[in-house]
Amino acid sequence: MEPARNVLVTGASSGIGSETARHLARRGLKVYGTSRSQRRPSPDQHGIRWLELDVCNDASVAAATGAMRAAEGEIDAVVCNAGVGIFGSVEETSLEAARAQFETNYFGVLRVLRSVLPAMRTSGLGRIVLVGSLAGRAPIPFQSHYSSTKAAIDALALSLRNEIGPLGLGVSLIEPGNIDTPFNDAMDWSEGSDSAYAERIARCEREIREQLPKAPKPVVVAKAVEHALTARRPRVRYPVGESSWLVPIGRRLLPDFITLDLIRRTFKV
Repeated sequence: MEPARNVLVTGASSGIGSETARHLARRGLKVYGTSRSQRRPSPDQHGIRWLELDVCNDASVAAATGAMRAAEGEIDAVVCNAGVGIFGSVEETSLEAARAQFETNYFGVLRVLRSVLPAMRTSGLGRIVLVGSLAGRAPIPFQSHYSSTKAAIDALALSLRNEIGPLGLGVSLIEPGNIDTPFNDAMDWSEGSDSAYAERIARCEREIREQLPKAPKPVVVAKAVEHALTARRPRVRYPVGESSWLVPIGRRLLPDFITLDLIRRTFKV
């Protein structure tokens, strides 16, 4: 399997996406970073070329991938990283908020994949990296919709690998645990303020906020993405972060009631 030479990184304006784009550029890949705001097409100080791309808009996705193809001839690899989070109980989070979560985190990935796969399939060359989360396997209390989108990305990655792997294309799933990024700063925490679950939600929020500064920096995720894009035989899954190996092993060996109890204890709910 040929290593990637150029790569499109969605959600590259901050956090994991930003660090991944910079890291890949430093490692010699030609990187096209995307964000929803207009960026200059010329390379920035890190060597990243910027494209405007809103994963929730079909025309925006088509325009961005078309611009990259026009410049490079083809898209060797895609890192689907763009995502958002919401906070609140299953009972009280509005259907509109839940749908918006899936629109970005799942259907946004699907839009990008549908835009790049035809050319990759025809050429028999290409690598796809989906940034999921260990929350897809160990769902976070009061972040059920975010966790559900990541579980959906897990299933999508595995199904896609079976569909296009025999064609010579690579698909890998990156599963970060706690990573010290501004992701939670952009989250709407207000859903829990007047909740029937207010006390437990407050404890969960406090625990999440206290854990984050102790977590690894996003470069650990960037290095996993690099391996998935350049290794001769990239792995299917890349759990990333301190003690990230505990989640897959726990899910494999422990009964669900023990796993759920451990999650409740972790988040103080």
